[in-house]
Amino acid sequence: MRPWDRSIILTDYPEILQALIRGGVEFIVIGGVAGIAHGAARLTLDVDVVYRRTLENYARIEDVFAPIDAIPRGAPIGLPFRFDRETIKRGLNFTLRTKLGDIDLLGEVTGGGSYDDLLPYAVKAAAFGVECWCLDLPMLIQVKRAAGRPKDFEAIAELEAILEERGGL
Repeated sequence: MRPWDRSIILTDYPEILQALIRGGVEFIVIGGVAGIAHGAARLTLDVDVVYRRTLENYARIEDVFAPIDAIPRGAPIGLPFRFDRETIKRGLNFTLRTKLGDIDLLGEVTGGGSYDDLLPYAVKAAAFGVECWCLDLPMLIQVKRAAGRPKDFEAIAELEAILEERGGL
């Protein structure tokens, strides 16, 4: 059993983002971290990214996640799991716990689609001091609205206020 299997992990947002960048992973930050990059104050407990679904990117993801011991979040302890390029290729969306914290690695997102669908709506922004591609505010709002979760509807009000303040509504 890994020490973080049952404990609460404080997500190291900058280190997760930097690991993805150092590894050359093609990804776009969505969710709460993207909101924070745009000025939102809402707390998030994980990093949500949409990744490009290519064989080359699967290999990069495998290389990044191997040393941080990715396991499925919420799965029974001791469940045999190997997070490699074949797993990534055969899967789509992964909610993972690592020794750096929680990350949702998404091949597609409701209301937005795949990495290639979202790329035209990505902007460079600093999230936790790390410059990376993040969804722009209008698309982030669209994706959160499509998710339809109560916590997303709460976040939308703040994101719309930020967008309006910037002259976007």
